[in-house]
This record gives sequence, C-alpha cells and structure tokens, in this order.
Amino acid sequence: MLRGFTSNVRYATRSEIASLKAAQPALGRLEAIHAALIPIRKNQAWWELAQDERRRIFEETSRHTAVGLEYLPAVARRLHHSRDLGEPFDFLTWFEFAPEHSAAFDELLARLRATEEWRYVEREVEVRLVRAS
Repeated sequence: MLRGFTSNVRYATRSEIASLKAAQPALGRLEAIHAALIPIRKNQAWWELAQDERRRIFEETSRHTAVGLEYLPAVARRLHHSRDLGEPFDFLTWFEFAPEHSAAFDELLARLRATEEWRYVEREVEVRLVRAS
C-alpha cells in the first residue's frame, strides 16, 4: 500500500499555478482510460538543497511546470506527497490520458527524465494501467 496526500504546489509561482489550473482537466474523464502511477524517491542531495535551489532546478533549469503544461489537457495529472508520511517514496505521480495520447505521455516522460532535476531521482517505478471500457 502506498500513501500520499495532495498539497499546495510547492515550487510554482502564482502565474504558473493559474496556468496549471486553467489547463488541468478533471481526473476520471470517460475517454482517459489509460493511466500511469509513478512513485518517485529523490536522493538525499535533493533534500539537502535549500528551497530556492530546488525551485531553480525544478522550474528555471528543468522547466518542469512549463513542460507539463505543453501536454495539458491531453495528459491530466495529480501529485501526492509521501515523504512527510515516512513512506518509501517521496511522491506518487498519477497520470490519466486517452489511448490516442499515449505517445504524448511517453514524450512527456522522456523530456522530464532528460532534465537536471531527474539526476536527483534515486528510484522510480512505472505502473501502467488500462481501464476496461
């Protein structure tokens, strides 16, 4: 069992949050029968960085939010925080998309995994699901 909770967006500015809210579709759309759960744990070096240093890597260098926005509304997502609960992963990332957006989802993952931020990922597990229609 994995546990997590939703929280405020921790590294985004007010304008980035507004952009995300405007583009983010609701989860559970009928056409979004494909999903992926990706638990992620970052290494100790990430957590030893100051908040502003993590923000610089996350947004200014890796452009995490900007990249994600390019795939909305096709790929809906929700982040759950687990680190504060003492779980084995820091984050549980949940994505939903229609079958015709599978290639876009794969591209999104490839782009995120190629960033500076991803050098701090110690472990990830990718679980793909398809809901019976």
